[in-house]
Amino acid sequence: MSELTNRHDILILFEVTNGNPNGDPDAGNMPRRDPNTERGIVTDVCLKRKIRNFVELYPPERHSPDDNGFNILIKQGAVIESEQKKGENEAAAAVARGELPKKDSDRQAEYAIKWLCREFYDLRTFGGVVSTGNGVLKGSAFGQVRGPVQFTFGQSVDPIAPMEISITRCAVTAEKDKNKERTMGNKYIVPYALYVAKAYVSPAFARKTGFTNEDLELFFMALEWMFSPDPSAARAEMAVRGIYDFEHVGTHADATDEAQKRQNLKESMLGCAHAHKLFEGIKIALKPGKEQPSSYFDYDVINTWTEENLPKGVKLHVRGV
Repeated sequence: MSELTNRHDILILFEVTNGNPNGDPDAGNMPRRDPNTERGIVTDVCLKRKIRNFVELYPPERHSPDDNGFNILIKQGAVIESEQKKGENEAAAAVARGELPKKDSDRQAEYAIKWLCREFYDLRTFGGVVSTGNGVLKGSAFGQVRGPVQFTFGQSVDPIAPMEISITRCAVTAEKDKNKERTMGNKYIVPYALYVAKAYVSPAFARKTGFTNEDLELFFMALEWMFSPDPSAARAEMAVRGIYDFEHVGTHADATDEAQKRQNLKESMLGCAHAHKLFEGIKIALKPGKEQPSSYFDYDVINTWTEENLPKGVKLHVRGV
């Protein structure tokens, strides 16, 4: 496993066709919208769910117990306290072996959280709160994990106009309705929308959770295929259309002098250019004459960055296009 030392700023384009990318339970499951701009919204939690689902379905092989594991902490039916207890039990076992002092609860909590981060991919990637229960992690600062990978909300490029579709079912739910010919319902769809989301990867937090370069490659694979493993009627036609990964490698990437190496490491961790400036180099606009998009090809998506005009110390990796 190799340590992650480079910052990544990531722009993600994804589309929905005749589906509901992220329903709002407080509004009858209508597609989420910004009330001021009428643009569609997909929450960061929704996008993280897709990454978790992919990793749970397609975990890499784990070669030894000391390697990072790929279990998922936040999933259907999981009880966080029960999983947290496993880490605390590992800390207790280390105390019994004489590896940790009996009365140092902070060191025990640190040991427990490192074990949990090593076992659970989503905890060391996105972070989480595991400071409940009655063990050494209860109320501990170590139980509040800040993950190195964070998403913004996705937002559609243009306003969306959700449609309400009435549906019928020939079967009924309850015995009292058995004489009815059918039952009625409804669903909401977005005919078409292109969404933009952003993600950021921090090497400083990766060091604390044990998130590695191998974990990052798995994240990019999951990001590219996040809508493929679990299609539903509401999301059957969702697809990632582009991933623009700005990697900060530092301005002295080939340095041999120790002082320059240290400077390069600092630059690559902090970043060599502001993320918003890098993202502004990806231009997205409706093609001339188009008023309402009906497909991805109604847009001009132009990457204005080249090797010559990219800020020094930054590399652009275009994925999923």
